[in-house]
Amino acid sequence: MRGNKKDVLVRKIVDFKKLNDEILSLLVEKYPDGYDERDIITFRNAQNEVVEAVEVRSDDTLFLVKIGTRLIEAMDDYEPEEDEEEEENDDDFEDFGEEFIDD
Repeated sequence: MRGNKKDVLVRKIVDFKKLNDEILSLLVEKYPDGYDERDIITFRNAQNEVVEAVEVRSDDTLFLVKIGTRLIEAMDDYEPEEDEEEEENDDDFEDFGEEFIDD
């Protein structure tokens, strides 16, 4: 028996052209160094075309985001807005520079 409707995620396939800040933020959070082959989901759409996508989830939605060169560029260019608190915490760290020695 399946769970309540509250437990069911809405599933959406998203093309790069319809990518919004919420989804882009989820992508960058889940794949901060980019995605690789093991992250890619391959399936056939309603037109029987092969589609490659990566998966991200919000509280109520599972997004399959179609991948391609433009998605990679958008993820690379994305800069989330920093909170004032985060900016203040940046001062708590010092750069190691080139003098860092690994024993």
